[in-house]
Amino acid sequence: MSQIDDLEDSTAPLIEHLAELRTRIIWSVVAFLVGMVVAFTVARPLLDILLIPIENSMRALGNPNPVMQYTAPQEYFFTLIRISMVFGLGLSFPVIAYQMWRFIAPGLYRTEKNAFLPFLIASPVLFILGACFAHFVVTPLAMSFFLGFADASSIVTAVLGNAVDSLGGATGATPPASTGVDIVFQGKVNETLDVTLKLIVAFGLCFQLPVLLTLMGKAGLVTSRGLAGTRKYAVVAILLLAALLTPPEVTTQLILFSVVYGLYEISILLVRYVEKKRLKQLREDGILDEDEEL
Repeated sequence: MSQIDDLEDSTAPLIEHLAELRTRIIWSVVAFLVGMVVAFTVARPLLDILLIPIENSMRALGNPNPVMQYTAPQEYFFTLIRISMVFGLGLSFPVIAYQMWRFIAPGLYRTEKNAFLPFLIASPVLFILGACFAHFVVTPLAMSFFLGFADASSIVTAVLGNAVDSLGGATGATPPASTGVDIVFQGKVNETLDVTLKLIVAFGLCFQLPVLLTLMGKAGLVTSRGLAGTRKYAVVAILLLAALLTPPEVTTQLILFSVVYGLYEISILLVRYVEKKRLKQLREDGILDEDEEL
């Protein structure tokens, strides 16, 4: 069967394609709004889940009753709206992906459809894995570092102050009156949520690396040999990415670097598998001889 026969009918004029695109966009927007409304009904429990890392960190540092605050009348409401938007997008993604698929599928060959569909499924799965990794592993480490750093600084200051007081008592001098301001953490809900969501989105996007590079490999834009040959540049790029996407804390940055670099190596293996599969198909079709390479 020729490629012309294999290609589905796509002779609709431009105006029909635009009308089809408008319809798909409308359905996608409606799905997003419905998902956002559904997410808003459970926004407070979702907020509690997102605040678990900082709650555990505060309890571990001796605060038996962690409290978060908001300082503007509308702040708490818009915090719930942000949560609803993020989780509403997640809930509506299957519908949005289906609408995208229905729009582009008529222009694809059957073999291209079979090749593209697994990536459409793998992408949200990898994003969820990255988001869960960020929330349950990285965010607790980041929160513990930041809160623990302030706590450690207070301990050092107190020790130095006691040493000065003791020195004053030993020399017979009158110790100076206690001065200074106690520094305590009074977290704002929106600012804490901002850090958590940034880490979730950052790791979710980084986990898309195998999907992106494998698709580029199928399109012939990258090769496994080329990816392997640019490892040292990839290491530098991943280090810069880790520094930009994570809080200024070494442990979190090293975790992000290790994970993304591991995904880069997995991507090389996937691209190599795609190349071997394409080479085998070309040889079976008689386009290449058995001793020829791509």
